[in-house]
Amino acid sequence: MKAMVLEKANTPFILKDVPDPVAGPGEAVAKVYACGSGLTIQHYKAGRTPAVFPRIIGHEICAEIVEIGAGVSNLQIGDIVTSYFYMNCGTCKYCLSNHEPLCENLGGYVGRECDGGYAEFMKLPSRWFIKLPEGLDWQNQPAHVGVAMDALATPYKVLRRARIRPGETVAVFGAGGGLGIHQVMLAKWANAHVIGVDTKSNKFDAIKNAGADEVVDASEGNVVEALMDITDGKGVDVSVDYVSAQVTLEAATSALGRQGRMVTLGGAGEQFNVNAKHLLSNEIDVLGSRYVTPLEIIETYELMARGEVWPIVTEIRPLEEAEIVHDLVEKGDVTGRAALLVNEPKST
Repeated sequence: MKAMVLEKANTPFILKDVPDPVAGPGEAVAKVYACGSGLTIQHYKAGRTPAVFPRIIGHEICAEIVEIGAGVSNLQIGDIVTSYFYMNCGTCKYCLSNHEPLCENLGGYVGRECDGGYAEFMKLPSRWFIKLPEGLDWQNQPAHVGVAMDALATPYKVLRRARIRPGETVAVFGAGGGLGIHQVMLAKWANAHVIGVDTKSNKFDAIKNAGADEVVDASEGNVVEALMDITDGKGVDVSVDYVSAQVTLEAATSALGRQGRMVTLGGAGEQFNVNAKHLLSNEIDVLGSRYVTPLEIIETYELMARGEVWPIVTEIRPLEEAEIVHDLVEKGDVTGRAALLVNEPKST
């Protein structure tokens, strides 16, 4: 099969012919139709996140099961699937209680510790494939279906983590990013009043088109003051920080009103200062949100199947142009998400 291989960090992809994977006991092989190209895997390529090389990266897949090994009962040949990014054990107390991102025996990440979706075929233990619901237009839009397992599912989890309710005001920091813009979309879907916060003015229109009622330019003026002005001094109900630098974390927390909730995920993950009196007086919650559970992924795809939400994918190229796509991702020039087409889906 053909695959885009990274021999080591900070090197170009190499298009190679590699052996087709064969399903062993408990495993399945999927034919990959599309695979998302997000910032997480660009970090591997750029050497900012350690990875095991050589490696076929990629995990945001739309694929079809073509082979199953002995003992596999959760999949059938012909099932349309995506992958679960976390190589969780499935047996610890967190996995058994539907909190898989907190797995006590995490074995790594699909596309980092094992080969992923930048190839014609992909092999995993069958439990790391997630069967998709009926009603998704995967034949015509495999790239959109692939990226949704992260681009939409992660913000969907945040809705629950932050307990976002209709009519509440939600500020999304990093609203122009691949996850942030979908958080705007999901918060609006939840009937919130949404404020996008970003520094890139060339993405403001896209943020508004995704559902933001207002956009705050974080490169000009004081963000906290701007959010207070918009809310008549009350503060926002929820801040979601996809940047997670010290300056954004402090602004996201300071801008909260009574019983406000701040959620941090991804980004820089820096330390920050917080006013304990502000937390106490207003009963503020500071929360972390780590990836997403398989159940939340399925629920996200069910929303898509009902036509309630759909991911934004503005850069779709063939597998052979992975280097071009990753250069765009590195520069921050992609609005929404990017993806690679690997195999052509069968026609209906």
